[in-house]
Amino acid sequence: MSGDAFASPPEQFQRETALVKAIFLDRDGTLNKETGYLHNWTDWRWLPGVPEALALLRRHGYKLVAVTNQSGLARGLYSPEAVTRLHQEANRHLASRKAALDAFYYCPHHPDFTGPCDCRKPKPGMLLRAATEMDLDRARSWMVGDKISDVEAGLAAGCRAVLVRTGYGREAEKCLPAFVHVADDLPAAAAHILRHEAGKNGAGAR
Repeated sequence: MSGDAFASPPEQFQRETALVKAIFLDRDGTLNKETGYLHNWTDWRWLPGVPEALALLRRHGYKLVAVTNQSGLARGLYSPEAVTRLHQEANRHLASRKAALDAFYYCPHHPDFTGPCDCRKPKPGMLLRAATEMDLDRARSWMVGDKISDVEAGLAAGCRAVLVRTGYGREAEKCLPAFVHVADDLPAAAAHILRHEAGKNGAGAR
């Protein structure tokens, strides 16, 4: 049987999947305090208001997807299992606040150690993979992060982007294109996203 034998099933068996909107989130410097090569839960510190902002976005129908560069893996500083444990602990904490992330994607590469890849931000590979695997509508989705590479990845994936001033954001802001919104932190970014959505819905109703 050929590999594409089921590529075009009979029409009566086809199902139309509705794409959903999402917030793609950088991790260090956006969700938690930037500490450098974080891999132990005991060193994790939520930035102020982050769980509450995530819960708010969930209530408004957004999927929440972390997309994080983890070059510490390429450098041999910690293992993939350590990254998985860290994300599980973070999500356990968020679940108790009704703010759990729907998925974590990470890039384990660094060009100096593993060569080029398609997933390390500013490349959009993690966002594109998540969109495919989770049926996400990139045109209705946002990327939020504290680095120019986060913004570039979001725009390259066809999303809108917000830069937050936490982490490296204040320095990155100096090089930001004028059309990209800047927010003080994730709660302010969430407020901007929801205002934008409300404005679009209001315009469509007129």
